[in-house]
Amino acid sequence: MFSTTSTTIPVTHHRTATVEGLTIFYREAGPADAPVVVLLHGFPSSSHMYRNLIPALADRYRVIAPDLPGFGLSAMPPREEFEYSFAKFADIVDGLLQQLGAERYALYVMDYGAPTGFRLALAHPGRVAALITQNGNAYEDGLQAFWDPIKALWADNSKAHRDALRHFMTPEITKFQYVDGVKDVSRLDPAAWLYDQLFLDRPGNVEIQLDLFYDYRNNVALYPRFQEFFRTHKPPTLIAWGANDSIFPAEGARAFLRDLPDAELHLLDSGHFAFEDKADEIVPLLRDFLARHLPA
Repeated sequence: MFSTTSTTIPVTHHRTATVEGLTIFYREAGPADAPVVVLLHGFPSSSHMYRNLIPALADRYRVIAPDLPGFGLSAMPPREEFEYSFAKFADIVDGLLQQLGAERYALYVMDYGAPTGFRLALAHPGRVAALITQNGNAYEDGLQAFWDPIKALWADNSKAHRDALRHFMTPEITKFQYVDGVKDVSRLDPAAWLYDQLFLDRPGNVEIQLDLFYDYRNNVALYPRFQEFFRTHKPPTLIAWGANDSIFPAEGARAFLRDLPDAELHLLDSGHFAFEDKADEIVPLLRDFLARHLPA
């Protein structure tokens, strides 16, 4: 005889809120009164990248994962009407979290989510209960050869330098960001990069993304302040990093230990979107870390 066991699977809700006049899409799951975990996505993705992580945490945490403006299902106003910058992204996320009553939270940041989330930490240091960075950079050590053409844009925001970066928004490069550095690509869901590309291909979005590439220079200028936050406030930190990432290589992960010597560093045999193929390793690390630093 086989016996069955009742298992409750957390429900993810797909919602919108109006922040500074923009419709912001977000995924939310977990008990309303539980400790909060905020998931901030990278380029060229959206909260869709956390579709498998959200239910893995929502049994004991309130999980909130927004789409940044111009990404996923959030509004994409014309660049002439909205400032596409990481400073503005932080303002939008801050406004959303205030609407949702999230006054203290653990931050999980990846790629673009890092400079967005670290700006939140500078604005409200007392709200950051813990920090998880998965290929979310805060050190020049992590800006190597991949960044050379983007650094050229920072020096000269000319048409020639912008044109040289347009291929970053092509299907080939979107897929590359997922498969590069991954040993077993059968672990990857191709829907991930197809979903991202769907939104990248919207009219006007390439220019928006080029504006963000140019604005990224302002993140680098803030690296010293991010690092000062780490040293001063010493948030409990988990670093779960795809060691084979050619965008933010492992040197960027190790650099956190200069300012956060007690951080827990795990270099995984994966690439940029490490959670896509290493969820089975990252989820246990994350649940153990949160159980110690954000008790449910």
